Amino acid sequence: MKIIGAGFGRTGTVSLQQAFDHLGYPCYHMQEVMKAYRRGHVQQWAAALDGEDVDWDALFAGYEACVDFPACMFYHQLMEAFPDAVVILSVRDPEAWWRSYSKLLGLVTKASLFNFVPLFREFSAMNTKLVGKVFGAAMDKDACIARYLQHIEEVKATVPQDRLLVYSVTEGWEPLCRFLGHPVPDIPFPHANAGIRELRASIVEQFWQQGIRKLFSRDTTRGVKH
Repeated sequence: MKIIGAGFGRTGTVSLQQAFDHLGYPCYHMQEVMKAYRRGHVQQWAAALDGEDVDWDALFAGYEACVDFPACMFYHQLMEAFPDAVVILSVRDPEAWWRSYSKLLGLVTKASLFNFVPLFREFSAMNTKLVGKVFGAAMDKDACIARYLQHIEEVKATVPQDRLLVYSVTEGWEPLCRFLGHPVPDIPFPHANAGIRELRASIVEQFWQQGIRKLFSRDTTRGVKH
């Protein structure tokens, strides 16, 4: 792990994931949790949220960067596990962050309707633990924005200045590449404004892969698997 993303979800983390991927840092995002279900990632994050020890090297095998929930809530542990990694704190206007995050909460709640599929049942349980760890019992707008701002200040106070970049994706490539020591790519900075739509599509895809597809993997007239 070379880059630890400490910013909350919905602070441009999908754009950052794409930017890191382009710069050669395969990046772990919340969407990877569902994709890596068969490798036990949902269960491992649930254990981490319960305070159990995690083999971070094994969990992030194949990745060199991480952003978004749940990884951002473990930035301090990740700094200790990967002492040479830098920390990037992605930020966004608090009101804009809340508008986006509240929509995401609604989408995740709808995903719980698929709890008859093990992936969604376990993901839902993990996400409930995550939301509790991040926000506690208070989930109204003012309380969530206050927690968002508190997290920003905590990261700034915790991470040494020479190891930290406070960054908004609206700044584009230059400050990010300067901090990482990379030349600026000759392409536009990714702006994944369709993040909610992409996540919805990811949920539908995983629902198909882990649930509905299995219903069609058996010839019900012959009882023979294809």
